[in-house]
Amino acid sequence: MTIQTLAGAHNEFIVQTNLHVKPDFPAATDLPGAPNPSGSLLAAISLLSCMFTSGVESLGGSHYLLFDEISHNFHQQGHEVRMLLQLGTPLITGRADSYQTTTWSLGEEYIQEYNGWFLEQQTQFLLGSDDLSDFLQFMDHLSYQCAQLLDDEDMLDFLESQRYDIAVIDAFNPCSFILAHKLGTGVRHVAFCPGGLNGPLSLSLPSPVSYVPRFGTMLSHQMHFWERVTNLFYSLTAPLLQEMVWTTFKEVAERHLDSGSPPGGLEDLYQKAELWAFNTDFSLEFPQPLLPNAVLVGGLLNKPAKPLDQDLEAWVCGRGEAGFIVVTLGSMVSSVSVERLLVELTVGFSRLPQGVLWRYDVQRWPSHLDTPPNVRLVPWLPLNDLLGHPNVRLFVTHGGQNSLLQAVYHGVPVLAIPLFGDQFDNAVRAEAKGLGLTLRPTHITRNRIEAAVHTLTREDRFKTSALSLSRIHKSHPVPPGLRLTQWVEHILHSGGGAHLRPMAYVQPWRQRWLLDILLLFSLMPLGFVVLCWAVVRRVRDRERHAKMKLH
Repeated sequence: MTIQTLAGAHNEFIVQTNLHVKPDFPAATDLPGAPNPSGSLLAAISLLSCMFTSGVESLGGSHYLLFDEISHNFHQQGHEVRMLLQLGTPLITGRADSYQTTTWSLGEEYIQEYNGWFLEQQTQFLLGSDDLSDFLQFMDHLSYQCAQLLDDEDMLDFLESQRYDIAVIDAFNPCSFILAHKLGTGVRHVAFCPGGLNGPLSLSLPSPVSYVPRFGTMLSHQMHFWERVTNLFYSLTAPLLQEMVWTTFKEVAERHLDSGSPPGGLEDLYQKAELWAFNTDFSLEFPQPLLPNAVLVGGLLNKPAKPLDQDLEAWVCGRGEAGFIVVTLGSMVSSVSVERLLVELTVGFSRLPQGVLWRYDVQRWPSHLDTPPNVRLVPWLPLNDLLGHPNVRLFVTHGGQNSLLQAVYHGVPVLAIPLFGDQFDNAVRAEAKGLGLTLRPTHITRNRIEAAVHTLTREDRFKTSALSLSRIHKSHPVPPGLRLTQWVEHILHSGGGAHLRPMAYVQPWRQRWLLDILLLFSLMPLGFVVLCWAVVRRVRDRERHAKMKLH
């Protein structure tokens, strides 16, 4: 395979992201002017001056946007940046000078297969289907893509020849850890988690079951008895999920790692990270303990609002005091393929006094369905600029991590319509924080849409909570982008993150959970009983012998 490189300066730092998106990805929020990938599966890897970032976009463009921002931030701090991209990836306008790029390809046949599967998954999400088998099937795709990348000897030789000092990898994809390990012990790596603190895979964070809800439970931190029972069950079964995921990658690791598949599987690879950075913030996250090697950098995509273009400004101001509502279901869903759901949303929006600005692929709008007068369909939204507009009243969102953090930043209430993955738990956190309400896709009707919007726009408590969360989020003295840069530079300057890793990473599990001490304590009463029994028996034996002598 031929490696194409733009701006061929020497690099010491690599940021990698593998991006997998649907065919109409250019309509994704915050990608103005991006070229159409013509249905291609996207993959991106970005390399920075002292840093290698390996990231994988799961079901949309949000991971790519995050790693593009990370790469840009490191470039601004004087680091050289390279991003490895799947051929056809839409580049963000204005970032051509921020980092260099190298391209690779998975092949058109597989790309078509993957995109067909992905479009079917999108429909299933809208129908309310999001189960374990879908997640494991997605991991199978990532495993195949991982094998293709690691089988590319030219690409690996190129990456190894650059001798990067550190890698910042996307923690969602296990392949990121395998690739970082493949590059050798000389390349340290920082794990960047695009979601919240408690994702689908265990990250060895301290998570007390009594008040830290596990992924998939859709619970808040205030749990009654049976909710805590449910949370305990999810905690006990979490290692099984991790083992099932690792099974899909185990053969790849055995083939490509000199040491073979690590005995502890994913957990062994996780523990080799020098630092864990999470795309979250306690303005949105439930409070929980953190380890010294875990830092929060949520809000990387948050920006102050800029003026809208003249046409859009005229439209959003045209609704007067009623204002307008922003609607987008994320970069993965630019249209609603389930007609019943589309009709209910459209009729519900038509009943509102507010204008509705809806990110939607107009070419996929049904010809027999009229667009209401108060609804405007657009292929792309300048989300930060709209959420920061004084006339915005509500944000209807899928509940993605980036979307909710942007809503918090601008102090805008949300109506969450979660579709898959962490979005359900994200919506629970948003509702528990007073930021908004939640509607499941299967529960959506025109009446419920109308009632929910009226509640969110007429009751002051939601706007008050949103503004309070915004103040909390903005009060941090160091912006998240600079915070991440400083932490990574700290790892570089201090020779690694060994001083931050807890002893729990190397302790045997029986010591970590104090099972040896519990065994001792459990044996002590038994030992006391045995001792008492022995003493009593000895006393009785002496009494019996004494009586025998008397007779």
